[in-house]
Amino acid sequence: MTDFDDFLRHKYAYVAIGEFKPGCFSEARQLYEKAVSTYGKGFQGAYLLQEPGSDRGIAIILWDSIEDMDGHQDVVYEKTLGKIAHLFETPPVTSFYEVCSEIGLPQVLATATQVATH
Repeated sequence: MTDFDDFLRHKYAYVAIGEFKPGCFSEARQLYEKAVSTYGKGFQGAYLLQEPGSDRGIAIILWDSIEDMDGHQDVVYEKTLGKIAHLFETPPVTSFYEVCSEIGLPQVLATATQVATH
């Protein structure tokens, strides 16, 4: 693929916004980290955000493609969801997004890698 083709390719983000039962965020974080550690092909990173002083949070998981994301929804994924589900105050709101702009460390690292290899 050319650099221009890479430029045109977008990542995809799975986003879940929810609130855990009081005092359950820490346990949910551990389960989230365990689940994310099993991801492979197409996985580009994950963030778990917590609103300070609350049990509300946002999970963001980045993928190369929707197909890669769908490919990780297997037995392990379903089992982990089952372990987390009872910790939610109400079911989380989930959506899929195309990442249209990304500024920060990934770009710095990509640029540094390109410079180092040329």
